[in-house]
Amino acid sequence: MDADAIIIGAGACGLMCAVQAGYLGKRVILLEKNDQPGAKILISGGGRCNYTNMYATDEQFISENKHFVKSAFTQWTVDDTISFFETYGIDGKEKTLGQLFPEGKNAKDVVSVFTSICEDFGQQLICNAEVSDIELLADGFSVKYEKGNKTRILKAPKLVIATGGLPIPKMGATDFALRFARKQGLKIVETAPALVPLTITGKDEEWYAHLSGNSVFCKVSNDRIAFEENILFTHWGLSGPAILQISSYWKRGEVFNIDLLPHQNITELIETERKHNGKTLLSTLFNRFYAKKFTDALGKYLPIEKQVAALTKVELELIEQTIHRFMVKAAGDKGYDKAEVMRGGIDTNELSSKTLECKQVPGLYFGGECIDVTGWLGGYNFQWAWASGFVIAQNL
Repeated sequence: MDADAIIIGAGACGLMCAVQAGYLGKRVILLEKNDQPGAKILISGGGRCNYTNMYATDEQFISENKHFVKSAFTQWTVDDTISFFETYGIDGKEKTLGQLFPEGKNAKDVVSVFTSICEDFGQQLICNAEVSDIELLADGFSVKYEKGNKTRILKAPKLVIATGGLPIPKMGATDFALRFARKQGLKIVETAPALVPLTITGKDEEWYAHLSGNSVFCKVSNDRIAFEENILFTHWGLSGPAILQISSYWKRGEVFNIDLLPHQNITELIETERKHNGKTLLSTLFNRFYAKKFTDALGKYLPIEKQVAALTKVELELIEQTIHRFMVKAAGDKGYDKAEVMRGGIDTNELSSKTLECKQVPGLYFGGECIDVTGWLGGYNFQWAWASGFVIAQNL
C-alpha cells in the first residue's frame, strides 16, 4: 500500500480531510486534476473567500434527507472552523448575515493554510493528475492516473472521492464522482444548477435588460421559502443574492414572487402622502425608495406621473399588487457555467451520516458537493466541505 488513504480532489473537502488525517498520524496522497489545489476556494467571494457562516445549522441545507448533515455538524462545528483558521493566522470578519471573510487576507491565504500543513505532515499532493480508472481490491483500492505522458498506479486501503459537483466546468469541474458512484450501483438524486442567475425571455426580456446593473433590496419568495436580500437586474434576467438563494428552490415553469418594498406598505405610504401633499407624483414617492431608472421602468405597469390624490381604487390595487407581489416566471437558469453549486448528487441513503462511508463499498468515502447536500449562499457550502472532510478523516 502506498498510503493509508487516497483522496481524489484537492478542493475544500479533500484538503481538510488530508490535514485532519495528518493530525491523526495517517498518511494520505491527494490527487488533483488542476495545476493547483483549491480552485473553487480561490475564486470564492471574488477571491476573498467567504469561508463559513456564523449562523450555519442544518436548517440552511437542501437535501432529500434534511437530517443527514446533523451528525457531521455536531462533529465539526462553526466554532471549530473559526478556531482552526484562527490558529493559522486567519481571523474572521463578518460582512453581512453571518458571512465570515478572512480579515486582511484572501482566498490564497486560506489555501496556503492547507498546503503548508500538508507539507508539514508529509502528505503528498500531486497536481495535474487525471484519474483514469479505479479498481476495487480485496484489501482496498487501486487508482490509475495520468500525469504528463506517464501512467501511474497507487494503492490504499481507503479511498475518498471529493471531486465536487458540476458547476464551473472551465475550472475542471466534472461528473467524476457521480459516474463512479453510478458504477458502484449507488443512487443519484437528480442534479441541477443551484445558486444560479435566472433568465427572462419573451415579452418582458427587454424590460429586464433595460434595467441591467440596477440593484433593489427585496423579499423574494415562493410557497416553500423566502429570502430578503438584493436582486440585480442583468441583460439576461435576474441575479443578486436573493435570486441566487431562491434559485436553489426553483424549478423550470414555476413562478415566484418579489416584494419590492418588503418592510413598508405602499398603500399606507400613499395614504400618508395624500394627507400631507396630494399633489405629489407617484414617481416622486417611488424615487424615495428606488433609483430613478427603476422608477421610470415601473411606468410600464403603473401611472407614475399621476398625483397621489388622483389615484383611483383600481390603480391603488394595481400599485399594491405590483410593488408587493411582482410575479416572475423565469425561462431558465444560466447553467453550470454560472452556478455556484450543484443541487442533488449521491443519495445520502447510500452513506453513513456518521462517517460518510459508502454502505455498499467499505473503505469508500464521499464528501463535499458531490453528495445530495446543498447549502445556501454565504459560506454554508464551505462549512459542509470542512465538516465532511473532518468526519471522513476520523474514520480513515
